Amino acid sequence: MNWKAFLAMLARDAHVARRNFVALLFQTFLQPLMFVFIFGRVMVGSGYMPPSYKSLLLPGIMAICMVGTGIWAVAMPLIAEFQFTREIEDRLLAPMEISWLAIEKVVAGSLQALAAGLMVIPAAWLLLRPGVDLHVPHPLLFVLVALLVALFSATGGLALGCSMQQTHIGLMFSLIVAPMIFFGCTYYPWSALEKFPLLQKAVLVNPLVYASEGLRATMIPQFPHLPLLAVVVGLVFFNALLLLTGLRNFHGKSVT
Repeated sequence: MNWKAFLAMLARDAHVARRNFVALLFQTFLQPLMFVFIFGRVMVGSGYMPPSYKSLLLPGIMAICMVGTGIWAVAMPLIAEFQFTREIEDRLLAPMEISWLAIEKVVAGSLQALAAGLMVIPAAWLLLRPGVDLHVPHPLLFVLVALLVALFSATGGLALGCSMQQTHIGLMFSLIVAPMIFFGCTYYPWSALEKFPLLQKAVLVNPLVYASEGLRATMIPQFPHLPLLAVVVGLVFFNALLLLTGLRNFHGKSVT
């Protein structure tokens, strides 16, 4: 492992992200913050939703921003580099194993996802105040869950970016990302599906459920949520599965 080359690539990706900060900001936060404003401000202010819904909504919005940012930050450059710009050929000349090139992408995407998630908290608080009742009794657990969610978003981006063709980008978001969001317990807790037992069990194959419920458990533990042990086990499982899938596909595309 050549740490100097690894850190140089990481610094380059950070520089590119800084240069595209404004576009990245709008791309990441515009849609989630519109949901926050409509559901948390308009619907609550009009009396259609209880005031407590503001607090319930925030962890889900944070999960969406983190997952969307990580997937976009890893998948879209990979699709372009493998199929359009061919920039990946320059990266393959770096003095390190091929797998570490993919891991660098995952690290860069995870850092962007973490930054996006942390920026949601003050932004949503400004839109939703007063009435947001965040309570983090165990900061270390919150950090652990946030890191696992960020890693899931980046490994998901790696797996999708190495599996999708450029012409299938729209299909990826309409058939994979959009259903994952709506059935990911982002706008409602997992317990809200009790009246739909089959659906409640089926959504457990969606890793976003564990991301949303994990952030909900560590930020607003007064609301119903999945047990933290189940959340951690679920996120670790999906992270490992997506990372192995992404590394295998990345290596296969790199050597062809």
